[in-house]
Amino acid sequence: MDLLNTLVDKGLRRELPTRDEALAVLATSDDDLLDVVAAAGKVRRHWFGRRVKLNYLVNLKSGLCPEDCSYCSQRLGSTAGILKYTWLKPDEASQAAAAGLAGGAKRVCLVASGRGPTDRDVDRVSDTIKAIKEQNEGVEVCACLGLLSDGQAERLRDAGADAYNHNLNTSEGTYADITTTHTYADRVDTVQKAHSAGLSACSGLIAGMGESDEDLVDVVFSLRELDPDSVPVNFLIPFEGTPLGKEWNLTPQRCLRILAMVRFVCPDVEVRIAGGREVHLRTMQPLALNLANSIFLGDYLTSEGQAGKADLEMIADAGFEVEGADQVTLPEHRASAAGGCGSHAEAGCGSHEGGGCGSHEAAGCGSHEGGGVCGSVAAAPAEATARANEPRTDLVAVRRRGAGTDLAPNA
Repeated sequence: MDLLNTLVDKGLRRELPTRDEALAVLATSDDDLLDVVAAAGKVRRHWFGRRVKLNYLVNLKSGLCPEDCSYCSQRLGSTAGILKYTWLKPDEASQAAAAGLAGGAKRVCLVASGRGPTDRDVDRVSDTIKAIKEQNEGVEVCACLGLLSDGQAERLRDAGADAYNHNLNTSEGTYADITTTHTYADRVDTVQKAHSAGLSACSGLIAGMGESDEDLVDVVFSLRELDPDSVPVNFLIPFEGTPLGKEWNLTPQRCLRILAMVRFVCPDVEVRIAGGREVHLRTMQPLALNLANSIFLGDYLTSEGQAGKADLEMIADAGFEVEGADQVTLPEHRASAAGGCGSHAEAGCGSHEGGGCGSHEAAGCGSHEGGGVCGSVAAAPAEATARANEPRTDLVAVRRRGAGTDLAPNA
């Protein structure tokens, strides 16, 4: 297919595809899907080899958010039965982070619900960052606290933060349909503040909210222009009790096309499969590793994810390897620009949930007995076919373990 050959060539040169080319990827047929994955996989392997970076979320403060983001179970007015608790103490957060690091994660993402941090909140998170760094040599820490005020990104950087996450989520043209309590421009401003402070910027999107192909291309092109170092791709989990609780618009095939399009537009950037991979990719998760070079390990913010052991087995079985703490994630031309885990060289792209560190707030299917891949209970062929495009509410499980509870985390 001439389109795919062109996109591979452009990806290897870090050249931006045209909008029509990006839209064409989303419009490809199921018959061409494996060709699309193979082509985008060439670009992924060129810049990142067969390494998979593991990230681990710690929800520092859960629920009771004053913002009205329609996708979020922590939003104002949400009746989702999620955990609700105030700030974890630094030692509690550090203990939670240790579980993910022991499981192979090299980055810890510290997330807190809310519009944005107060100066006192920044002090709290700074103490937590220092505690994690003191106890875990070489760990990367990403903060995700919502909209930033002037000077706050610099204070987080001085406390030892490596990165800051704040997602664009959707296109500028449709943003007001999803959230009314802040604007698209507010989100762009926060990503720019993180960038300017020398933090590795992390910003991505949520697919499955009823957006068009044009909306998806718009937000990914906007991310490329913003030039963050990592782009989490979240797939909406329709949480009961939220305005988008009945939106089930994704199939595994569409998720793969979206990931491929992001890879072609952002070839040399850390593309992370974030919230919703277990629910929407299901048994196609291993194939998605040919497109993305980063995932979250274990649970998400308010929902359960695949068992950490199953994540590691999936990576190994698919022929990939977990990225070590001593390995630099980004290609040299990007990493050397900032000298850290991130950088902002030329091409780029770059998480969500009120800002959530790429977790997109709701994802996860629960570890399922035996730690198997999502949906481990076998179904008869006819039943499986009938369910392929139906809502999979059985794969959505509210997090009841880990941070904010007395139960061990899933890592």
